[in-house]
Amino acid sequence: MYSPPSPARFAVSAATARGRLYPEPEAETRSPWQRDRDRIIHSSAFRKLQYKTQVFVNHEGDFYRTRLTHSIEVAQIARSLARALGLDEDLTEALALAHDLGHPPFGHAGEEALNVVMKPFGGFDHNAQSLRIVTLLESRYAAWDGLNLTWETLEGLVKHNGPLRSPPHYIAEYDARYRLDLGTQPSAEAQVAAIADDVAYHSHDIDDGLRARLFSIEDLRHLPVVGEALAAARMASLDVPPPRLRHEMLRRVINAMAMDLIAESNRRLAKLDPTGPDAVRRHKHRVVDFSPPMAEANRAIKEFLFARMYRHWRVNRMTAKAKRLVEDLFRLLHADPSMLPDDWRARAGEPGGTQRAATTVADYIAGMTDRFAMDEHRRLTDIAVNL
Repeated sequence: MYSPPSPARFAVSAATARGRLYPEPEAETRSPWQRDRDRIIHSSAFRKLQYKTQVFVNHEGDFYRTRLTHSIEVAQIARSLARALGLDEDLTEALALAHDLGHPPFGHAGEEALNVVMKPFGGFDHNAQSLRIVTLLESRYAAWDGLNLTWETLEGLVKHNGPLRSPPHYIAEYDARYRLDLGTQPSAEAQVAAIADDVAYHSHDIDDGLRARLFSIEDLRHLPVVGEALAAARMASLDVPPPRLRHEMLRRVINAMAMDLIAESNRRLAKLDPTGPDAVRRHKHRVVDFSPPMAEANRAIKEFLFARMYRHWRVNRMTAKAKRLVEDLFRLLHADPSMLPDDWRARAGEPGGTQRAATTVADYIAGMTDRFAMDEHRRLTDIAVNL
């Protein structure tokens, strides 16, 4: 029978937690990170992920992943990995659920477009936008802006991909107010959340690519890990129909990556023998990672997906349209903030063209769903559309 390991010495602990920017009494029934997770789930930014692009724009099909379903899959994988490594599952889950909050509509296409138009004003970065959302833009509490998350959640959110030597403007600005130790590694929990993202999107993008017929299952035979999983799935049942073959293959892919991660991370942690979470943060290298052969396999899978899916002509066409739409929205609203809804107009100030207006317009667009962005573009450009 399965028995979870005891909490590791290097796992975060409520006893050594660094608290919140605005002190609050602790909850009687929840840990600090359960409370953070719940605040993230109940935020408006989290709900909007349901209608934001992962790879395919929301209206292209009901079965393709969205930012919301992707985040839920990441959280499931991350929580399982955290349990196996003796880490705090709740902090890991909170970070996994929050990692994409800052993505604008249309996925990476929307982010690239916003970064282009925001270049004169410091650029746009979805990681910094995630921090803006949870520390500023969510307006749910009388005493403060944002969600007042714990230090450990904020640190993991901004550093989950590693130390920040040249942080985006808002992260640097916030760090000056509330130090997040940007130059160190993130906690082991944040490292798990980050690498669970890779495991999730590699498997589900293969699934969505097959569903969309951007490539065939036979195209996967020579990919490392995936090809082996496909062969094993076929051996398990020689007459399995294609949909079940796909699922049998992908569950084996996820399992192979997860087991490799657990083994390699345990090896690194045993060698380091950290006495607490700060020892993980001070270490030169990540302690949660794939073995070198699995890391190489992941690079091969990523190269395949870039060539056959992310740069497929059908995806390219939608990406190009999405970029133009986001750029149009920004230029129209930045030039004339008086067209913004009243609450956003008050934030932007007048006249247009200023840093304050640019940041406000970027926040407004970044918070849109795919569908709302398309409707707003029509309202601003098509005289026949009712406002």
